[in-house]
Amino acid sequence: MATKSANVLARVEPEVKEQAESIMSKLGLPASVVINALYKQIIMTKSIPFSLSLSKEPSTLDSMTTEDFNSIMETGLLQAKSDQSRPVSDVITDSRQKI
Repeated sequence: MATKSANVLARVEPEVKEQAESIMSKLGLPASVVINALYKQIIMTKSIPFSLSLSKEPSTLDSMTTEDFNSIMETGLLQAKSDQSRPVSDVITDSRQKI
């Protein structure tokens, strides 16, 4: 296991931080593990591992059309089929081993 000795300093909105940390806590994942996983995904995919685009309005399930939802699901399926993802259980297992 690699020694963790580098620090990342980022400023985020307090409300965003609180909400995200609440979810991570429920998942049993500290922020450092999530950030480390994000960095590893960036390295593996040589890209940001999620879509960055401007939309007309925030995409929520309530505001999404069936066509939009199906399009998002299709994109995710194609990513999974082309090995651009890992099973959640593997990510959690790896994360817990590093804690």
